Amino acid sequence: MQYAQIEPETMLVKVLIDIRDDNLTQALSGVEEILRSYPNFRLAQLIHGDLLLARSRPLREFGEASNASKEQIQDLRDEARVRLARYQAKLPGDRIPKYVIELNRDQKYAFVVDTRQSRLYVYENNNGTARYVADYYVSSGKNGVEKVKEGDKKTPLGVYHVTASLPRAKLPDLYGIGAFPISYPNEWDHRQGRAGTGIWLHGTPSDTYSRAPRASDGCVVLTNSDLEKISKELRIGVTPVIITDGIEWVKPGDLTAVRDQINKNLENWRRDWESRNTDTYLRHYAAGFSSNSQDLAAWSREKRAVNASKSWIKVNVDRVSVFLYPGRNDLAVVSFDQDYASNNLNNQMRKRQYWINEQGAWHIIYEGSA
Repeated sequence: MQYAQIEPETMLVKVLIDIRDDNLTQALSGVEEILRSYPNFRLAQLIHGDLLLARSRPLREFGEASNASKEQIQDLRDEARVRLARYQAKLPGDRIPKYVIELNRDQKYAFVVDTRQSRLYVYENNNGTARYVADYYVSSGKNGVEKVKEGDKKTPLGVYHVTASLPRAKLPDLYGIGAFPISYPNEWDHRQGRAGTGIWLHGTPSDTYSRAPRASDGCVVLTNSDLEKISKELRIGVTPVIITDGIEWVKPGDLTAVRDQINKNLENWRRDWESRNTDTYLRHYAAGFSSNSQDLAAWSREKRAVNASKSWIKVNVDRVSVFLYPGRNDLAVVSFDQDYASNNLNNQMRKRQYWINEQGAWHIIYEGSA
């Protein structure tokens, strides 16, 4: 196999395959090529040491030539395993993650993180539907997923958005070439009592090419070169980052029915608001609805009072995005631009709603500013 001009991960996988096939001389040549370009690639360093040792005696296990701790060796073994697994398991080319139901016209890309497989997938917006572009190795929380509180060293699962861009000059070396905070805890996290802050997409320290699959304090960590690639596609407040523990793949057409159903409900909600028939309008809300400190009863009282003061209402909805929440088939995150006008008030805002499917019907369980 030829190694030059290939991405380092692809080169490493080729080395591992050569080792499996007992092509040790070729594998040594390949790993030395990797280290010439990426001298801080610790997994490549480990393999290099093993291959040199193998010249003098048979190796009994992976990492035998290293003087690192057992924990460090296990981390590197895990990294080798997940990197190789990505190339052994074919990406389903005719399928997409089921969470990306609809992208609005400004969302040029969507990121889907699979913590179980240590991958970040990039999808581009193809007339509202998602089309695969690339995927990258990532590290996530050392204590696993489903973040609940500050300091639990877990990665949250949910639908988030990029909220800021932090340049290298303002960060410790731990974060590499930069960082992109995401919107954890989101509205649903708050509703579930989840807490904590500081969940970012970020790079690696200058002396480290990549980290183990479970090595962060909850952030999603990429190599600096990979972060540099995806950073070109990140837009603050726009780019969605969906984090899941094992992607569920579907054919794009399988999302059509859900997308049409949610959009129909959204249009009916808009139309019923304009009608000023408050009873019909309020039927769109779930019994467990909340908006910040208001429950359904308080929300209903306010809407009845406000609508009674109106002689006409016009509501326009634009730039709609729809995402299914990871781990649930009954919860969708719907965001849109809302242009509200009435006889005594005009207002424009970016709004976010969470719709829940209750016994086959979608209702709003949360509504607020995005």
